[in-house]
Amino acid sequence: MAVRHRLIQASPQAVWDVLADGDQYVKWVVGPSEVTPKAGQWPRVGATIAYEVRVGPLRLNNESVVRHCVEGSVLELEAKAGRLGTARIAIELRPWGEQCLVLVDEHPLRGPGGLLHNAGVEALIQVRHRAMLARLAELCEAEAGDQCRPDPAEQAGSVEFGSEAGRA
Repeated sequence: MAVRHRLIQASPQAVWDVLADGDQYVKWVVGPSEVTPKAGQWPRVGATIAYEVRVGPLRLNNESVVRHCVEGSVLELEAKAGRLGTARIAIELRPWGEQCLVLVDEHPLRGPGGLLHNAGVEALIQVRHRAMLARLAELCEAEAGDQCRPDPAEQAGSVEFGSEAGRA
């Protein structure tokens, strides 16, 4: 099971705003191009977006369906890859101070993808997740701007635990 995490320098709400915008799907997910709404309103359960994945000269028509959603914290998708089968992709957002810890868990559900799943495929998924989380972080941090980053002036006046100045 491919599980990866990343601490994003933005609030959980800022990260959720990106995940909840179906138009931004192609900006953070590795592979798809040109998202087309197919059914429902993203990210409500049952909402579906269609997209094309290009692998060299091949063009695969895939779609992702929202299977579970807890607004602001959990988005679970079923990615359908035609004859290759489907995969469950769960994205969880956890507050981490003023930042957001994002966890991605992906594993095959149906079809030959599950039969072919091995350590090599797992390694490829990990590489894809690393790139995907980097893209997500870039989008969220750009949108959040400097609001979530510590102000250097405030840090200069902060008291460290264990320092003489911090003891009463």
